[in-house]
Amino acid sequence: MAGTPWRVATVVDIVPETARAKTFRLAVPGRPRQLAGQHYVVRLTAPDGYTAARSYSVASAPDDGEMIELTVERFDDGEVSTFLHDEVVVGDELEVRGPIGGWFVWRGDTPALLVGGGSGVVPLMAMLRLGRAIGRTDLLRLVVSVRSPADLYYSREILGPETTVVVTRSAPGRDSGGRPVGRLRPDDLAPLVGGDDTTIYVCGSAGFCTAVGDLCVGLGVSPGRIRVERFGPTG
Repeated sequence: MAGTPWRVATVVDIVPETARAKTFRLAVPGRPRQLAGQHYVVRLTAPDGYTAARSYSVASAPDDGEMIELTVERFDDGEVSTFLHDEVVVGDELEVRGPIGGWFVWRGDTPALLVGGGSGVVPLMAMLRLGRAIGRTDLLRLVVSVRSPADLYYSREILGPETTVVVTRSAPGRDSGGRPVGRLRPDDLAPLVGGDDTTIYVCGSAGFCTAVGDLCVGLGVSPGRIRVERFGPTG
């Protein structure tokens, strides 16, 4: 992150994703082109000079002009997320820094399995959007695990032949694919893990990432093919 400047971003749209998550569409003049999977830091500064900063993954595809989209889950005791949800309106300006990250990225030219839990789907959505934009969804499969259908981010867009939604706790008996409700199982991933040229990107809570990693290794996947980004509360 050294040498990456702070920039002024203008909020141009705010879209509710779930009851506790919103996507903020920001215009960032002069921003570098990001890679799918990278993130930005948002910094707030109080009148007395106190600052608070949090990192948020970019949900939009790399080639979106000067725009980026950050999806933020609201935490009741969070300094930054509560301000973004409760105070920020279209037209406001925010300080942002990025793009940041070089390990958990997909460049659109190799096979990939994307496995996200809850809000961990955000950087994977950037990868899915990139694949769709360049016509290479043949390289991608996305599995997203949510507690209930109401918790699915990007529900107006995410569904498609590349995407499997696994509902773990609350649904009318079975999910839309006819799968019984419950946690991810080996047979959910076995047809998708691919060969040695497939990279598996896992993003979610620490527990989710550990469980998915164990499932993949149990299916014979080399640990070197698995890239993990663990999400903690980003208040």
